[in-house]
Amino acid sequence: MKTNLPDKLYYSIGEVAKAFDVNASLIRYWEQEFPIIKPKKNKKGNRYFTPEDIKNLKIIYHLVKEKGYTLDGARIALTTNSKISETISLIDRLEFVKAELLKLKDSLVEKDSE
Repeated sequence: MKTNLPDKLYYSIGEVAKAFDVNASLIRYWEQEFPIIKPKKNKKGNRYFTPEDIKNLKIIYHLVKEKGYTLDGARIALTTNSKISETISLIDRLEFVKAELLKLKDSLVEKDSE
């Protein structure tokens, strides 16, 4: 799961929702359902997510949206499976390698057609 977020200290809920291609309301709902998501809030109540929150959201997104877990199932998986963040990190690296290999393949096809 690739999120195109720049390296920053804090991300707005709009940036996070766009990166995950979900509604901001879903991010707020997951915030209520999963205690590991703790965005900072300013005086107006605007949420600002840290890179740690983004990492946790990636795990939740993977479990719920990609693996099809229920929210209860995802909550249980988060508490019982200590290697879940390593798995997500590995998936991200593999997706990056795949994307680079596809770029290389496309460039080779272009050279062959010339």
